[in-house]
Amino acid sequence: MAEGAESGERFVPAQYQPPLPLDRLILQEGAAGAGDRMELDVLIVGAGPAGLACAIEVANLAQRRGTEINVGVLEKAEALGEHSLSGAIVNPRPFRELFPDLPDAELPFRRPVGKEAVYVLTPGSALRLPTPPTMHNRGNYVASLCEIVRWLGAKAEALGVNVFTGFPAAHLLAQGRRVVGVRTAASGLNRDGTPGSSFQAPNDLSARVVALAEGTRGLLAQAWLEWERVSSRNPQIFALGVKEIWETKQPLDRVVHTLGWPLPNDAFGGSFMYPLEPNLVALGLVVGLDYQDAALDVHGAFQRMKLHPLFRRVLEGGEMLEWGAKTIPEGGFYALPERRSGDGVVLLGDAAGFVDVPSLKGIHYAMQSGIFAARAIFQALTSGDASATRLAEYDRLVNSSYIAHDLHRTRNMRLAFKDGFYRGGLKAALMTVTGGRFPGGKITVAADANVERRVTAGLRPGSMVPDGKLTFSKVDAVFKSGNATRDTIPTHLVIGRDVPPEVAAFYSHVCPAGVYEVAEGTLRVNAPNCVDCKATDVLGPRWTPREGGSGTKYKRM
Repeated sequence: MAEGAESGERFVPAQYQPPLPLDRLILQEGAAGAGDRMELDVLIVGAGPAGLACAIEVANLAQRRGTEINVGVLEKAEALGEHSLSGAIVNPRPFRELFPDLPDAELPFRRPVGKEAVYVLTPGSALRLPTPPTMHNRGNYVASLCEIVRWLGAKAEALGVNVFTGFPAAHLLAQGRRVVGVRTAASGLNRDGTPGSSFQAPNDLSARVVALAEGTRGLLAQAWLEWERVSSRNPQIFALGVKEIWETKQPLDRVVHTLGWPLPNDAFGGSFMYPLEPNLVALGLVVGLDYQDAALDVHGAFQRMKLHPLFRRVLEGGEMLEWGAKTIPEGGFYALPERRSGDGVVLLGDAAGFVDVPSLKGIHYAMQSGIFAARAIFQALTSGDASATRLAEYDRLVNSSYIAHDLHRTRNMRLAFKDGFYRGGLKAALMTVTGGRFPGGKITVAADANVERRVTAGLRPGSMVPDGKLTFSKVDAVFKSGNATRDTIPTHLVIGRDVPPEVAAFYSHVCPAGVYEVAEGTLRVNAPNCVDCKATDVLGPRWTPREGGSGTKYKRM
């Protein structure tokens, strides 16, 4: 490794990030190495809200038409919901569309949003603000995404959908330029990549249409977009969210959002605290990955945030039950791929970037995209034509819907904060007043990995000593995620060459799970710690799928 940089020097993370290994991610159909083979009509990669909504709508349409369509959903987690994490406050609109005969009381939500409060924090105080129009949640519900996914999965299976848990999709299968299926990841490999005693070869699943609903930073979605050279007006940018579930002594009677401390002014982000039950609280901190201080540690900042009186009075004396982390696409309208469909393939939900940051919403857009994709897929299958031309109906449905309308209305709000918290806040207020017409054009941003970072002395929240009661180390946090990855698994992280110590230290701060550490000036990788948040996939080492069932065991995230 190279010599370390002095405090104040700068680097660009993209210089040390390896490229996507397209030659390994996209295989021609019939490539050697597979075990069993299965044929389906529709294959959906990812059993999240987008993928399951798609499966349910395809099954519903087939049932109404009296036709048989074989639908399969691949999910890398051992059980449904175990890799699903969100805030979450949910707009019920797509649930009502999928389940018109069910009252809201029978939908998988915890409670309707009642009172709301927004604060700007300083280290010792909280100034309450009027709730911004984009953040009003009247009519929405507090929910657990894990519980939503389990509920949707049961509904899908009741309709005859095949849900295959514990099977990560590791490769796209192609026939020329047409997507025709996926190959799963092998399991039972030794640390050196050789087959162990429990080895199982990858399986090939072929389908007339493949729907990529992998969630945030989907690997196969990234590969397909790059392979097909599908561009967007801005690069996608991301945030990292770290979340905990607490059983509390003090009840929380409202939805809380905060801005400001503990983040520096050049970092975009904020916190949330939601009541799931009178004494069960979800809270977290979300930070845009375009910050400039290489020593900023999101997990450390989150732990420090809980010491603030606003949070401490709710949490003190309680117990932290679960911890998790996940990235979130934040680029909005201008970062959407120019098309989300092609020959034999569609991209759904977070994999396509359907998240509206100003309203803090993505789940209902993901589900709605799944519904639209299902309708386009059903038309394609019944016509016998799953070409790019036919599946472009999906893009037309999205582009004429409230998904595109909502993202267009707030198209520059997140991007405005590249100039800092206060200037960005002023611009965002003007955008709200003008319905998004200000400033009249597109704000251009760089990909997160291309944002220059400055090396600092590291006087950041990461230096705080956790007490194990209110604040927790990364090691203790990963334990609370239920991480069940075996220690002898091969590394699934692709590291760049010649990573200097200052960049290795940057990775150690970026990763909330303690995967990366610097030992004697050398980057050390503890791959089994990974919770698949994909933060360093944005900024450094590439993430690839591990064997099925690895990773977290979320229950109420």
